[in-house]
Amino acid sequence: MRTPTSGRTLTSPPALTPLLARGALLSPFKRPRPDADHPRTRLVLPGLRVDLARLAAYERVCGFPTGEDCLPVTYPHVLGFPLAMRLMSDREFPLPLLGLVHTSIGITRHRPLRATGDHELAVHVASLAPHRRGTEATVVTALRDGGEVVWESHSTYLARHRTQAASPSADGNRDRDGASGWRGPEAGVLPVLDEWRLGADVGRRYGAVSGDRNPIHLHPLTARLFGFPRAIAHGMWTAARCLAAHGTPEAARIHVEFRTPVLLPGTVFFAADGSRFELREGGDGNRVHVSGRVDPLG
Repeated sequence: MRTPTSGRTLTSPPALTPLLARGALLSPFKRPRPDADHPRTRLVLPGLRVDLARLAAYERVCGFPTGEDCLPVTYPHVLGFPLAMRLMSDREFPLPLLGLVHTSIGITRHRPLRATGDHELAVHVASLAPHRRGTEATVVTALRDGGEVVWESHSTYLARHRTQAASPSADGNRDRDGASGWRGPEAGVLPVLDEWRLGADVGRRYGAVSGDRNPIHLHPLTARLFGFPRAIAHGMWTAARCLAAHGTPEAARIHVEFRTPVLLPGTVFFAADGSRFELREGGDGNRVHVSGRVDPLG
């Protein structure tokens, strides 16, 4: 992955609505390909303070306990989302923002994150890579507290488009975007711990607390414009909901794969055993929407 060639310091988080509008307007003119150039700037936002009311709303939507002086492990992604959108809605970013699918996230948390106090965020686009269904971008977000990196994530986003026949080296043998979603027998079946009935408004509720109002998550009509039969849940909502149920050590490394879309409304089953967890379509079936694992650091 290439390192950014320049840094730009912001004085406040970018407003999301203009960024999403710009990204939507530019999307039809983008020609995604893995060898395209992309912005090399690292955006830095120092002195960031968490809005505690918005945090509490996020905790309620995602199933985390409220009122604790510690950020949920997925919340820095929400804090960094406006900076990521500024980069991905830029004219120089080659992937269309509309229809972009979040395919995975890897998180490293070195210690609990205070909900109060000042933080520094930094976000940059690390790379583009070929995927058998299109082109995938990796976006890196880092949160510093007292000058020390305490949380970092690597998110991958897929722009689907026609590609040449994929070879094993084209995407590193990854199968992330839900091409099959079927777990092979070698992976083992995790025991089901809970059943969740998801309402049609889950995408709108999460969009309100996260700022991610991608039309594929909001309404059936807008989702159908991008090839989905109904609105689909945000990948980061499913990750947050699973991690709220699973629990996370104070210092941990997390990896989550978004394998097949969760259609809304719908019923899903949460399964977990040890470090691994899944969100499945059926209690005894093999179709997996989300898979992940949580490992303690050190």
